[in-house]
Amino acid sequence: MKFFIDTANLEQIKEAQDMGILDGVTTNPSLMAKEGITGTDNIMKHYVNICKLVDGDVSAEVISTDYEGMVREGEALADLHSQIVVKLPMIKDGVKACKYFSDKGIKTNMTLVFSAGQALLAAKAGATYVSPFIGRLDDISTDGLNLIAEIRMIYDNYGFDTEILAASVRHTMHVIDCAKLGADVMTGPLSSITGLLNHPLTDIGLEKFLADYKKGN
Repeated sequence: MKFFIDTANLEQIKEAQDMGILDGVTTNPSLMAKEGITGTDNIMKHYVNICKLVDGDVSAEVISTDYEGMVREGEALADLHSQIVVKLPMIKDGVKACKYFSDKGIKTNMTLVFSAGQALLAAKAGATYVSPFIGRLDDISTDGLNLIAEIRMIYDNYGFDTEILAASVRHTMHVIDCAKLGADVMTGPLSSITGLLNHPLTDIGLEKFLADYKKGN
């Protein structure tokens, strides 16, 4: 499973990259604003800075909700860097724009996906990634992980190449459960990745090894 980090914070991206396990980055306007990055020119520059830090795909989101606007913005984003993936909303014009970009060989990420039907349409339109938001489904007492399982079954049934990018991952168990279900990618905060390191027996074992080493020196 690929590990993406869901942030616009360059320090966190670098930390994940330095671990040697980072495969890409996802961002959105809210994450940009959280880092104090506003204005089209600044946002575009920041996307390029992110691409310079990582080796993999970087999802950059359009703001327009109409087809023409999505195409215009998406082409500008794709021109920024070869690692940019155009992130499109899961609406009718978004699906149409996805087909346009996929026909041109430009990678896409269909975002704000909350149903298997939406994921099926995204795959039919040739999306590179589909992003089901499991955490937000959990927030409304709906099983987000079940959606991952449904999409996996449908994609396997028909041999779709679209990768399942489990988004809105909140914690380490989301990561493990998505891996069990066969999600191709997870994206979440740095804590959801580094949290996988934690186990009390590891800490106890290391402490004992070090204590025993000191006894003989």
